[in-house]
Amino acid sequence: MTEQLSLFEGSVVDAPITEGIKYAGSKRKLLPHILGLAKKTGAKSVLDGFSGTTRVSQAMARQGYQIVSNDTAVWSEVFGTCYLLNCRTRTTYSGLIEHLNGVAPRDGWFTENYGGRSSDDGARQNDGLKKPWQIHNTRKLDAIREEIDRLALSPVEKAVALTSLILALDRVDSTLGHYVSYLRDWSPRSFGQLHLEVPRVFVNAQPHRVTRKDVFALADLDVDLAYYDPPYGSNNEKMPPSRVRYASYYHVWTTIILNDRPELFGKAARRKDTADTVASSVFEEFRRNAVTGRFLALDAIDRLIRETRAQWIVLSYSSGGRATAEELNEVLQKNGTLVDVVEMDYKCNVMAHMKWTNAWVRDASIPNREFLFLLEKSHGKNPRVKPAPSVAGA
Repeated sequence: MTEQLSLFEGSVVDAPITEGIKYAGSKRKLLPHILGLAKKTGAKSVLDGFSGTTRVSQAMARQGYQIVSNDTAVWSEVFGTCYLLNCRTRTTYSGLIEHLNGVAPRDGWFTENYGGRSSDDGARQNDGLKKPWQIHNTRKLDAIREEIDRLALSPVEKAVALTSLILALDRVDSTLGHYVSYLRDWSPRSFGQLHLEVPRVFVNAQPHRVTRKDVFALADLDVDLAYYDPPYGSNNEKMPPSRVRYASYYHVWTTIILNDRPELFGKAARRKDTADTVASSVFEEFRRNAVTGRFLALDAIDRLIRETRAQWIVLSYSSGGRATAEELNEVLQKNGTLVDVVEMDYKCNVMAHMKWTNAWVRDASIPNREFLFLLEKSHGKNPRVKPAPSVAGA
């Protein structure tokens, strides 16, 4: 049994059901702890600055928070629209999803570029090229995606349809969870049939917002709490940046949303606009500041925390990201009071709160850990937020 060490009593909250694709930055296992930290602040409104598959936004919306869900990825905006802007019951969309499942398969652009055939033994791809889906499923993809554009759907209805399509494709792919390389042999799930299901939408009581902006443009929002999960790049300076940039990892989802038939390149048939010289995030930047010697990614985190108006910040960060424990600790301490730290060792799948908020720095040599930092900003207090209890030794 895992020992739970916490600066707060009852800092783990049962997480509601959420949905998402296989995702390198998924926070599904961290949700109970994210919700626990948020609960202790007394916050009512939350900015989810890097929402990704929107699992955190979904969970917080289900818990009654008013959410601003933001990400630069167009597919994240669609997920956010599906789950956060929906005001109807799931059964409302049953007819739409049933109709899309009944569309006759056809050969099209997606089949040409992403559909592969299996050999007689049903295992190895026999056309010399690795592909993310078998051709019987890309034919369905081509037909369904065309039909979604043909139908006169409202923005939420279209988001529900596209989210359903992406979730269905995620269940029958032949990948390791991203789209910069594909498996040599077909995965067992790729032999399944593409079948859409109504996403687990819920009726939202709060007036949530879904945006697709640079996170710095939202830092001064009048919210109680900001949750930041930046797309940190690897701290291996020899690793090519294309291996860690999220625009590259999930380029196929962008194409399915836009249906724009972009110019492609490389063995993985990536969108040309996800090339290293085009698609980048400062939070994934692998270079160092010529003056300070710090990673530019850490400078970006420093700026984001400094400019955030919310009284409370929950920051998610990996020990594999481009910042040393000492550097990140310095950034946190100079921008406010570090109230609590949650640690997860992914190798051991262990979650525990730190007994002291500076203990994580002393254990920095342990690899593959993810942290949640609860920071109280040192600038003006928001009267709507109940202060957290004082912490000895913080």
